[in-house]
Amino acid sequence: MPYYHSLGSIPSKRHVQFRKPDGELYAEQLFSTEGFSSTYSILYHNYPPTIIKSVDAPYPVAPKLLAPKQMLHRSYQGFNIQPEDDFLKSRKYVLANNDVHIALAAPRKSVTDYFIKNADADEMIFVHVGSGTLKTMYGNIDFEYGDYLVIPRGTVYQLHFNDNNNRLLVMESFSPIVPPKRYLNEVGQLLEHAPYYERDIKIPRDLKTHDEKGDFLIYIRKQGMMYPYHYLYHPFDVIGWDGYNYPWAFSIHNFEPITGRIHQPPPVHQTFEGRNYVVCSFVPRLFDYHPQAIPAPYNHSNIDSDEVLYYVDGDFMSRKHVTKGMITLHPGGIPHGPHPGTVEKSIGAKETKELAVMIDTFHPLLMTEEAVAIEDKDYYLSWISDKDRDELLIP
Repeated sequence: MPYYHSLGSIPSKRHVQFRKPDGELYAEQLFSTEGFSSTYSILYHNYPPTIIKSVDAPYPVAPKLLAPKQMLHRSYQGFNIQPEDDFLKSRKYVLANNDVHIALAAPRKSVTDYFIKNADADEMIFVHVGSGTLKTMYGNIDFEYGDYLVIPRGTVYQLHFNDNNNRLLVMESFSPIVPPKRYLNEVGQLLEHAPYYERDIKIPRDLKTHDEKGDFLIYIRKQGMMYPYHYLYHPFDVIGWDGYNYPWAFSIHNFEPITGRIHQPPPVHQTFEGRNYVVCSFVPRLFDYHPQAIPAPYNHSNIDSDEVLYYVDGDFMSRKHVTKGMITLHPGGIPHGPHPGTVEKSIGAKETKELAVMIDTFHPLLMTEEAVAIEDKDYYLSWISDKDRDELLIP
């Protein structure tokens, strides 16, 4: 988030001497994800964050794409992803392009015996099932059902879960994940018309400094490879930090919906954005109040974007046979809209209890090999009404 925060002990000015009680200097580290030209933080370590003991053999972790081109409406049963004990192994990619990778995960165990650093991408982890604590070098953030965890690239972290039943939607972004620019004023404050406010943001607290020597394994992801690095000192040895670049969380339940007399377009649901994509939150809200309003969305042509909808909970006025954790992909190039019968059914309805996350990308998404096992291959036929079915002689 674009506002200043600090934790722990820091000197009066940056880049000056800052010494431990024994007279030794703390190790200063500038942390930024876009060189020296964007937001950054300055961290002070007990030990230089550069002391590597050994490096194990790297291994590939890039999504395995199924085909170069695949323009078809698709649906995936996300909860059919099988749970795994290990968090990193549990991450199953389903869709990807050069801007974002979208994955599902069902980890059973906390990350305690290693650390994670994605040096390729910012991560957005949506918590569908589960709760726990995101532990980082910046401090800790408690999370629960409905939270978006936003972790800037290069952040060293662990995820500690409260139990073994967890379901996560994970988006890896190759550009910073930020609030929409139209929500911000010239100094980066969220404006009055924004659907959330700085008070809704959860930022790191409870900075715990680990002054420990040993063998600390950090899995570092870079360019589709995972590099296991062993460091001499605990990566959470930060005594204090300040700046604008740090992990944060926002609950989908704190998104305040924008409504109107007639149907509002998807941009009113926008929550975050990055390069060539947006993220939207569909939350419980009152329907349109024009006397002749049609609450269900109209048919629309996706010409310039792929639309991914992840269904979290509740009833959806425009879709049939929706299940928790289901993902739909409506690709650019062909129109889509409400399922047969849902438009008439929506007329007169006063509110919706739907909860969903939408990711719209402006470059095509490709399906992965891991998505094949959870795909509903007949989804593209779901717009055929009973009348059309009879005329087409479809059983």
